[in-house]
Amino acid sequence: MGAHTAYFATGCFWGAERRFWKLDGVIHTSVGYMGGSIENPSYELVCTGKTGHTEAVKVDFDPTKISYSRLLKEFWEMHDPTSFDRQGNDIGSQYRSAIFTSSNEQQDIVQKSMAIYQTELDAKSIGKIVTQVLPASEHKYFEAEEYHQRYLEKNPNGYDCHSSTGVNFPDAMVSA
Repeated sequence: MGAHTAYFATGCFWGAERRFWKLDGVIHTSVGYMGGSIENPSYELVCTGKTGHTEAVKVDFDPTKISYSRLLKEFWEMHDPTSFDRQGNDIGSQYRSAIFTSSNEQQDIVQKSMAIYQTELDAKSIGKIVTQVLPASEHKYFEAEEYHQRYLEKNPNGYDCHSSTGVNFPDAMVSA
């Protein structure tokens, strides 16, 4: 079957990468920029908000050990998908919530999980999900500078902004 790839944007990529690399079945993670129009952007350029890129995490995973729906559970819970162009104190389009799907199957799973999570948010009167769902094939991933890779492993007390809604994704809806 081989490794599969997923791309997620949840605000600052440092904390998101750590959440994903800790999951059993995740083979490799990297952080980068995706969703914009500038080739090979730098961190400084992305932070201007003029590139259209978001800070993203690329997740290579073994689908025999962890499902895409399990990765989505982590995605929904680790940030606030109802917050437009911001997460906590991080403000700007580079901090927007986005999923870049690698296949039609991923697209279908995302739509189902989004509907499930929206129902959970509605029950708590949290708000509407504003997460962009885009095909990865139309948005090239550019790996970020080396100092950003596994940043929180190198800097355990480093910045990790992830403002969550506090709403859990229902475990019963996640396949192995």
